[in-house]
Amino acid sequence: MPANPRESLLQSSALISGLVSTEKLEYAMRVAKHRLSQQGLPLDAVISDNLLAEILVEQKTLTTYQAEQMLIGRTKFNVGPYWITDFIGEGGMGQVFKAEHQVMGRVCAVKVLPGSRATDLSRESFAREIRMQANLDYPYLVRAFDAGRDGKVHYLVTEYVPGMDLRRLVKSRGPLPLQQAAKIVMHAALGLDYAHRKGLVHRDVKPGNILVTPEGDAKVSDVGLAGFAHDLMNDPRAGKIVGTTDYLSPEQIRTPLEIKPSSDIYSLGCTLYYAVCGKVPFPGGDTASKLRRHIDETPWHPRKFAPDITEEFVDIIADMMEKDPRKRIASAAEVAARLEPWAADSIGVGAMAAMRSPWMSPPPPLNEDDRAESRGEETPGLNDSWSDDGPAKDQSTDGGQASRTIADRNMMLSSSTSTFVDVNATRQPVPTSMNTSMVVALTVAICLPPALLVGAILGYLVAQR
Repeated sequence: MPANPRESLLQSSALISGLVSTEKLEYAMRVAKHRLSQQGLPLDAVISDNLLAEILVEQKTLTTYQAEQMLIGRTKFNVGPYWITDFIGEGGMGQVFKAEHQVMGRVCAVKVLPGSRATDLSRESFAREIRMQANLDYPYLVRAFDAGRDGKVHYLVTEYVPGMDLRRLVKSRGPLPLQQAAKIVMHAALGLDYAHRKGLVHRDVKPGNILVTPEGDAKVSDVGLAGFAHDLMNDPRAGKIVGTTDYLSPEQIRTPLEIKPSSDIYSLGCTLYYAVCGKVPFPGGDTASKLRRHIDETPWHPRKFAPDITEEFVDIIADMMEKDPRKRIASAAEVAARLEPWAADSIGVGAMAAMRSPWMSPPPPLNEDDRAESRGEETPGLNDSWSDDGPAKDQSTDGGQASRTIADRNMMLSSSTSTFVDVNATRQPVPTSMNTSMVVALTVAICLPPALLVGAILGYLVAQR
């Protein structure tokens, strides 16, 4: 409830938050009264919170996200010295918000581990992420700026990358042209190569962790999930499968304690497949089915979804997704070198407007002392049957293989080879023989006028009687 009975919920929340001064609020009220008077309403008409919020956003006193949260009574919008201005997304380690430093005015991204989700393991993993990201400085990796604690909320501050992640880009625009996909994945490969040379393995390479700017450049995020390849035994997640089901390498499933940089190359190959096909390599099925197919099967030929893809480009994807790490492309630097000829002709992806969810965004991070209740939800994990391709529609144990036609099977990769099978090379001719009476009937139907044909049919029926 508002502290002052004459104040609305929005007015009270705005003043308590510290984001809106009394002077700015009074000015917004005068503007609101002027608008109401132009509509023929009396000067003492009640000003709705929605109208007041709209004016505060227009004046850039509040962001749309802040106004939406104040309309439901939220008053805390800071984490340490950072003002929360928008919600970006949510991952396995916590929520990510767009923020601005209160003094410097620098726009950044703040990843928070809320107190409600803080366990000994999550705090240790989050601290590990902070330490790892602090040691990385490369154009194609998201840089870390700061870290701290606000009450029971731990946070990591990174650079803010305008645009959207690769998953949202493909969801909104469909499969990307080869040149754009090549440039994005080439940049990601260069960033991963830098991390690999530092002794790190990312372990969760996927479209959602590749941020794309309007110019078409890319940066790899969530590098803090990485582990030192020579020291996985000391990782708090040792022995667990770390990553996202649709992009896991076979060795991440078989031997999670023996992960090498080649594992990131497989996941990046799955990401490139997704970028040019608009589908994950193994859509449908439950988690167990996806894991099995990563180990034993090969995905649909990319030409099933991208008919114009060249065979040379297909070979790059196939070499990145080799089941045997020893046969895979040897390094991320080699991946970048092989993609460079296509990326050289790439152009920017252009303006990318943020897609507003129809659901209410989660509130800013809160301490236990705050009375407002957090509404953030968990995202699907390894045991959930969701993929980057959307909800799993086929929950059969064989991942839908039994329902596929013979023609579709011919488009699958052989499980004993890494070379994609060309659909055009395996397609069988369609039989053309027809029954003679059928040919006669079709000829008559085509040649005779409709009225004459109907009369002939009626005459035949009468004669039969």
